[in-house]
Amino acid sequence: MKSVIITGASGGIGKDIALHFAENGWNVIATMLCLEHGKELQGIKNISCYILDVTSTVSIEAAKKEIMEDFKTIDLVVNNAGVGYRSFVELAEDAQINNIVDINWLGVVKVCRAFIPVFRVQKMGHFINISSIAGLVNLPLGSFYHSTKHAVESFSECMAYELIDFNISVSTMQFGNTPSNFQKNVVKSECSSLGSYTVLMEKISLILKNKTDKNTDLKPLIIRELLKIAENPAKNFKRYTIGFDANGLSMLRSKMGYRLFGRLIRQSVLK
Repeated sequence: MKSVIITGASGGIGKDIALHFAENGWNVIATMLCLEHGKELQGIKNISCYILDVTSTVSIEAAKKEIMEDFKTIDLVVNNAGVGYRSFVELAEDAQINNIVDINWLGVVKVCRAFIPVFRVQKMGHFINISSIAGLVNLPLGSFYHSTKHAVESFSECMAYELIDFNISVSTMQFGNTPSNFQKNVVKSECSSLGSYTVLMEKISLILKNKTDKNTDLKPLIIRELLKIAENPAKNFKRYTIGFDANGLSMLRSKMGYRLFGRLIRQSVLK
């Protein structure tokens, strides 16, 4: 049986990915901040839960040691852990900026850094780093979330060049707003006395909520596609864009260029 490590697996899409892989004959190593959060996964066939904080090198190394004592090989690492932060730059707080960078970008970096040696010794392995359409296009109030996802895209592509000689492959996966706990848990900046800011926050929040509510078929599609990618990984770096919204925005941004795409966003969101 193949084995997969999934970060942020205690809830949201991470939990559903864990369940789907387990149902399809994979050994699932579900990692999370607290085992109490992963109660729904405990006791399920083919799923083992471990404590792992992606922001802590000490925690990652401790989890790695425990995992490698329990499993002979690791075939895949899915860097899924992530958080959202919707804020105007002027109103952004240091703690929230540090948090999203530590989890969304540096968490991916640290987990990959820890398991590259494992893959190298095995002479095989695959990283799938969960990105977002936010890693390909830029939208209002996304300064911090989008920046971290762009960073994941760049990091993953660069890393792939380094690892190809060791039979280690790297992929990223982008998709749009998915019905899960993620949007509910997005941190927003404090209310502002500036009318323009207040109106824009309300507009963006409503647009994202409506999009999320409509995308009822997206999460199952993402999970199915992720398993397909895992079972037949591309040798060279590859980006996978999943869903109508993500593919549509990606195509528009590519075909229209920055200026026309920016005008479209201003007309549809900022008018």
